[in-house]
Formats: sequence, C-alpha cells, structure tokens
Amino acid sequence: MSKNQENFIPVVPMRDIVIYPQMMAPIFIARKKSLTGVENAVLTEDHHVILLAQKDPSVEDPKQPDLFEYGVLVKVVQILKFPDGSVKALADGLNRIKITELEEKEDILVAKYEALKEEEISNDESKALLNLTVEKFKEYIRKTTKINAESFVSLAEIKEAGKLSDIISTYLTVNVIEKQKVLEILNTYERLEFVSKILSREIELIGIEEALQEKVRYKLGKSQKEYLLREKIKAIKEELGGEEGLDEVEELLQKIEEAKIPKYVKNHLNKEVRKLSKMPFYTAETSVIRTYVDTVLELPWSKRTKDMLDIDKAGKILDEDHYGLDNPKERILEFLAVKKLSKAPQATIICFTGPPGVGKTSLARSIARSLNRKFAQVSLGGINDESEIRGHRRTYIGSMPGRIIRAIQSSGTKNPVILLDEIEKMLPSHMGDPTAAMLEVLDPVQNSHFTDHYIDMEYDLSEVFFIATANSIDRLFKPLKDRLEVINLPGYTEEEKVNIARKYLIPRQLKANGIKEDQLDFSDEIIREIINKYTREAGVRELERHIAKACRKAAVEIVKTPSATIKLDKENILDYLGAHKYIRQEAEKEPQVGLVHGLAWTEVGGELLEIEAGIMPGKGKLNLTGRLGEIMKESAQTGFSYIRSNYDKLDLNEDFQEKYDVHIHAPEGATPKEGPSAGIALALAMISAFTKRPVKSDVAMTGEITLRGRILAIGGLKEKCIAALRSGITNIIVPKSNEKDLTDFPDYIKDQINFIFVENFDEVLEYALLKEKEEAKI
Repeated sequence: MSKNQENFIPVVPMRDIVIYPQMMAPIFIARKKSLTGVENAVLTEDHHVILLAQKDPSVEDPKQPDLFEYGVLVKVVQILKFPDGSVKALADGLNRIKITELEEKEDILVAKYEALKEEEISNDESKALLNLTVEKFKEYIRKTTKINAESFVSLAEIKEAGKLSDIISTYLTVNVIEKQKVLEILNTYERLEFVSKILSREIELIGIEEALQEKVRYKLGKSQKEYLLREKIKAIKEELGGEEGLDEVEELLQKIEEAKIPKYVKNHLNKEVRKLSKMPFYTAETSVIRTYVDTVLELPWSKRTKDMLDIDKAGKILDEDHYGLDNPKERILEFLAVKKLSKAPQATIICFTGPPGVGKTSLARSIARSLNRKFAQVSLGGINDESEIRGHRRTYIGSMPGRIIRAIQSSGTKNPVILLDEIEKMLPSHMGDPTAAMLEVLDPVQNSHFTDHYIDMEYDLSEVFFIATANSIDRLFKPLKDRLEVINLPGYTEEEKVNIARKYLIPRQLKANGIKEDQLDFSDEIIREIINKYTREAGVRELERHIAKACRKAAVEIVKTPSATIKLDKENILDYLGAHKYIRQEAEKEPQVGLVHGLAWTEVGGELLEIEAGIMPGKGKLNLTGRLGEIMKESAQTGFSYIRSNYDKLDLNEDFQEKYDVHIHAPEGATPKEGPSAGIALALAMISAFTKRPVKSDVAMTGEITLRGRILAIGGLKEKCIAALRSGITNIIVPKSNEKDLTDFPDYIKDQINFIFVENFDEVLEYALLKEKEEAKI
C-alpha cells in the first residue's frame, strides 16, 4: 500500500550517507539550496524534509538525474547554526518514499512523493535468518574495532527483520550504492538476506586481513605501527602475485651492483641497504641512509680523465692564457714530462704565492685545461672547523662530506685539479684546527687512504693534482708548509701590465660590453697612463676595473651615436675615468734632507716606502711613527746605535745624541710596515737629518744593517724592484749577497735597473748621500 503526497516539500541531497526510517541521525548542511530548504521546512507545521542520496558525491549542484529515486522522509527536530553559515540538523527518519515529481522552485529543490509500505514477512525461515544474521553481526563486532561492543546490547532485543536490517546497515562500512539498495528493498526477508550476505563478505575480508597480519607479525617491534603498514603492502603484493617494478630497497641494491666501485665499498653499501630494509619507512634514519648511499655512489671511485701528455700543446695553452709566469709554466711542463716517462703517480702539491691579482687562480684553471683534467675550487679563507675538511659524522643532523670529497664529487673524476684557495687563511678554533686536518690531505704518504668522517671509508687522493694559493706563507702552519712546493708569482712590471692589458684584459672587456675592436682604441700610451695614475697594485685587477669602466662609458656614447669611433688619449681619459688617483709630488723629485726611498715587501706586493727623519732639541729620544712593526723599530734602534758609534766618521759631535731628539716617520700611517730590510734607509735618513746633507732622489734602497755597518741579504727583491720601477726609480742599492737572485730576473727588468751592490754602509753613504747642499742636483 502507498500514499501519495500532493504538496511539494523541500529536498536535501546527501553525499556518502543514507538515512533509514525509525532512526535519529545528525546531518550537516552547507550548500545554499539545502540550507534554504531546511529553513523553509522548519517554518512549516510538520517540519518535513526529503533526504535523497547523490549518485556521484562530487556533483556540487545536483539535478534529478544525479539523485536516487528512493529516499526517506524525515522530520527536522532541531537545527544548530555555525559561524561559517553551515547548519547541523537532527533528523528523525519517518518513512521510505519514492519521488513522483521533482523540480526547482525559488532556488530550492522540492518534490512530491509516494510513501512506501514494507512487506513484512514473519515465518520460521525469517526467524532463522534473523538469528543467523544476529550471530554474524556478533562475529563481525568481535573481529572489527570499528564498532563499540555495547551497541550489540540494543540490537539483540530487536525482533523485526526490517528494522534490524536498517540498523546493521548503518554500522557497515560499505559504499552508498549497497546502502541505497537496503533502503529500496521493501520485502523485509529479502532485505535481511541481502544484509546477511554483506556481513558474510565483510567477515571474510577481516579474516584475510588477520591472515596477512599474522604473516608479518614476527617482524614487528613495540613501536612499529608504520612498519606494519609497509609489511601489509608487501604481503598484499605477494597475494596478488607481485607487481611490475622494484621498490626502493631493490632499486638501491641494483644501483650498487651496477656501479663501478671497489668491492669493499660495495659490501659496505649493501650492509647499509640491508639495515634500511629493516627500518620503518618514514623514520628520519631512513632518509639519512638513502642520502648516504646516493652520495657514495656519486663519487668517482674509478672514473678518471686521460692526461694530455703533449708538452708542446700544453705549453701553447699556458701561453695563450697567461703572459709571463715562466717558473710555474716550466714546473707544469716538468710534471708532464715525468708523467710521460714514468707511470708511477706523482705526489704533486704546488703552492702559488704572491700578491692579489697576479693570476694564481686563473693559472690553476689553465693548468687543468693543459692537462685535460677537470677543475674544482675549494675556498679555505676563514674556515675554522676541522669538519669542513674531514667531513661531519653521520650522527649529526645535516651532516655532509668535507669540502675535499665534495670537490671530487662535483668534478666527477678521480684525478681532477683541485685548487685550495687562500690556504694560509684557515683559522684554528674550539671546533678543531683545519690546518692540521689538511696535513692528511696533502701528505703523499697518507692521502692514498684518506678517510672522510661522513663517507667512513678510505678514498684515494693520490691521483689528485692539488694546487694551493696564498698571499704569504709566513703565517702557514710549518708542517703544512713542508708538504708544499712553493712557487712565487711576483707582481708585474709596467711593461708586463701593458702586454697583459693588450692581449687579455682589453679584448675581454670589449667582448663583455659588446664593443667592436674598431669602435674603441686603447693605445699603449693610454694604458701606461691608467697604470701609473689610476692604479697602484702588484697585480692587474684594478687595471681591469678601470678598463671596464672606460668600456662602459664608451658603450653609452656608441649607443647614442652607433657610427662613433672613440680613441682614448690623455685629454679625454679624465672624462672616462675621473681625476687621477695617484700623483707623484713635485718635492719627491728633488733631493731632500732626511728623506730616503726605502723598499718594502707586503702581502699585496712590493711597495716604495718614503722614510722621513727630523731632529729637534731634546735629550736623545728616538720617536717612531707610521705603524712601524717591532722588527722595523729594532732596525731603527740598530741604525741609531751605528750612528752613535761612528759619530767621528760622520763629522758629528760626541754628545750630539744628548742635545737632540730624532723623529722617524713613514707616511701612509694606516698601512702597517714590518721587516728588517728598511734598516739602511732608516739609518741614512737619520744621518741626512743630523748632517744636513740631502739624499739622492733617484735612488731606492733595501738591506738590513748591523751595528758594525754590514749590509745583510733580504727577501722579495724582485717585487721591490718592480715597486721602484712603478715609481720611476731606476737606481737601487742592494746587498751584495743578493746578487745571485738576479739570475731569475727577466732581462727587461735587469735592463731598466742600475743595481748598486754594497757590503758595507760606507758604500751606501758614498753613493746616496750628497756632499753639500749645492750639489743637490739630479
């Protein structure tokens, strides 16, 4: 029997849920049409609403074809509104219904329905089915954790087959289609039979799950819930007969097997992967092991480039990239010659020293190119942690290999050229001494079995060509210094700078700024003008910056006038580079009393040191200013003592030191000055001040003085000579014992300089100190 409803009442579409009669259930409503429908229903006398399940829950605005034909009539008992506008309604299921007419009115779904009556079947067979279904549901409750056992107490009292079917259906985790079918079956026996079949199927699935769980239970630890899920997946794959593809562990094992790595490395990695396979999938340790295995496999254990042993070709490459630098080029060719004759690996660890900008880093790149090897650079400036060299142990979060291993990894070969840049600037700290760690890297005896803390296996560094660079090796750890073959790269002369600018710097900057060679002309004269009046350096970095600046200014003019051809000269250079930065003062060109040109060597190359001495009434006090170092102050004391012990030879009164104070000053006080090589210049400045005899202005000098007036050898002679030439001085007083150093000087330096070799301070006085004031002519 059925009863038709003549009036339209609101319809609320339901997603993933089916409500049955004689049930009180909360429903959540958020869609605008549904909200309006519920609000309209609450205003009516009976509060009725029809609930229809959607066929596809993803449809946002369902129409009649998207909804099932059968539903349930409910009474809205209570509604609760939330701040976001949604509503929670408590619905009381009244009856099964079938939609007879559905339409949309005033932006809400409304429908007419036919009320459906159940076909109640009550006989012995139905009672037996009811008891069987109850027993099945008991078993289902025991096996599943999804239902509270207390729920069964109320179910045991239900004797109506239809009502029992509806209630059990609400507890089952089955899809909407099956729950909808339970709603649509009006025959209570058939409905209970259908629900009983679903129960049997669900109990069987639970049994399969239990079997799978038993299969993997022996592998479980106390806190390995996630591991259970992983093993379940494995067991499911086995039940299904396996799937195509490899899991991550098998993939890693295959990569290890295919990799060209030593046997001891392969065994170690296999051990790590076996450890990985026993771990829960999402723990932090699994990520650490996977990263470790990938890092070790990326290392070039056997891959190496073939050395190019053609000496002529290698020499041509070195000459193409760098002007001069004969000593380092010769050493590389020696390395190639020995490599060609002997197959034994060479323990080659070269250290280029010299001021900034002379080409140490770029020379290392050229060496790699000439050898046909990969190049990697490791910047060591400011490193104060031993782990930066030896690597971090894997127990630490974010651990990684040391910089040496990372450089080899990035190069991709076992025999790269690795540049250890600024090796003298590593600093010991509470985290260890990186210079001590570097001993193992650079020791030819030890580095064949170098062990990085992260890799935790020996790695052979004996095939790596290490090249270190330093501005000065004076501060270098002595045991580390002993492992280096030091090659000094002195500063460039003006002539060398002109050639470097012409061959390398200007073409590079023209290309970088998009200027053609015929659009901007740098003559040799203007290059010298830039060198002398805009730079004061041992290298060529500042020179290249000024060339780049001129190119940028020219680029602006060329853009404005594409046909322009620009020729730089002394007149227009000021427009391109601004005012001159360095100008030699006129007073320096005339012989002066108490003014001597000394020569000093610093980390940035040779420097011309103007030393001024003045006397004033006093009590023999010696004042030293201009940031003179301790050794330089001692040299001044030694020179002063020499003057006091030779007062008669210098035509001074015996008590001259009791009447006068002496003040020695080295201008440019912000620059620190150190070393004994300015001894003769300090002594000569004081003698000139006491005797009122001027010193020749076209002479520079270097040498250490003793109390007896002997002149001792000094270092850095080439850099000092270059500094003198930069300042236009061509006469240099040099200790006789340094004469042997001239054999390594290029001819163009020896041709420009008049060397005056001296053994005693008397010879310095004879050459540099003028007799009388009127002779003060250059």
